[in-house]
Amino acid sequence: MRATDLSELAAFEAVARHRSFRKASEERGVTASAISHAVSNLETRVGIRLLNRTTRNVSATDAGAMLLAQLSPALRDIGSALDALNQFRETPFGKVRINAPNSIAPFVLGPVMGELIRNNPKLELEIVATDRLVDIVEDGFDAGIRLGESLREGMVAVKIRPRLRFAVVGSPGYFETKPIPRSPADLTAHVCIRNMYPSGAFYPWSFARDGEAIDVEPRGPLALHDHELMVEAALAGIGLAYIWEARAKPYVESGRLVECLQEWCPPEDWLYLYYPTRRHMSAGLRAVIEAMRV
Repeated sequence: MRATDLSELAAFEAVARHRSFRKASEERGVTASAISHAVSNLETRVGIRLLNRTTRNVSATDAGAMLLAQLSPALRDIGSALDALNQFRETPFGKVRINAPNSIAPFVLGPVMGELIRNNPKLELEIVATDRLVDIVEDGFDAGIRLGESLREGMVAVKIRPRLRFAVVGSPGYFETKPIPRSPADLTAHVCIRNMYPSGAFYPWSFARDGEAIDVEPRGPLALHDHELMVEAALAGIGLAYIWEARAKPYVESGRLVECLQEWCPPEDWLYLYYPTRRHMSAGLRAVIEAMRV
């Protein structure tokens, strides 16, 4: 088999798995036109259409689905074989792709990125920060970061720093017209900035103290899924925001925001860096894990 054959097969596998030339090109690190050309060359050589293409959708034909079913495990085995070579390298090498929630990425990855790159000059670190839940295997990531409560089965999970905590904050101007809440029940009398997932679903404000757990469904005219916008809305006096304490900290210290209900906001579950079970781990991913583990 020629090297170009393997490249074309890998391009087809990525397109068929993602059902997208764009996503395949992002994963493979080449242009969408190069991916399209590789797949077309493969179809010409085997004499069979492998993908059905429309302006909106890409799907595997019956022949393509059969090829994909056998090809994906074979490519994973090749990847594992190459990963096994890392044990012979003294320093991390190559690309590591990490997915992390956008709202926590600065606090988790920000403190370690510089040291990782400085200490490992042959390491290529790619970080995609999004609050959308993704399948790291399907989307071509080496590892992901999530709270322990949302980890998928079948993944290896490593506890990482830091342990984050939510905080309820409002501007001094807001509290000129509203009393500072002393318990979660007091929030019914307040304007709250609702927290929203990218899907559009809302999530409650969760509180706990002395073994008592309370979930509050906040009410207010504004719903956001970006914590930076929540900070801006709170600074503008629109209402109370429920955000990561680390994000609110500089504004609280400067007096631009006032924190409340501290005794009702314990630390969240631990964060974990997780990755698929593999016999061999790349030296690059090992370096990332060691830089972040507790």
